[in-house]
Amino acid sequence: MSKTLYVGNLPWSMTEEELAQAFSAHAQVVGARIITDRETGRSRGFGFVEVQDEDVEPAVEAMNGTQLSGRDIIVNEARPRQNRY
Repeated sequence: MSKTLYVGNLPWSMTEEELAQAFSAHAQVVGARIITDRETGRSRGFGFVEVQDEDVEPAVEAMNGTQLSGRDIIVNEARPRQNRY
């Protein structure tokens, strides 16, 4: 099984491949996605990385507060998606 990590304060120029690569040193990455603005297509500055269950704690501890391209990122386990209605 896998779990999803929230990654905040990402550099605007970061790609999904770069995000996955940054986490691959600390976890087995299943997938990574950066959330973009629907109208402009620009990064919204946060994303999600899907990792194996056993890699959640080591990845959060290793990556939370570290710098990616000069920005201190925030990493924690993602909360389940809430309905907007």
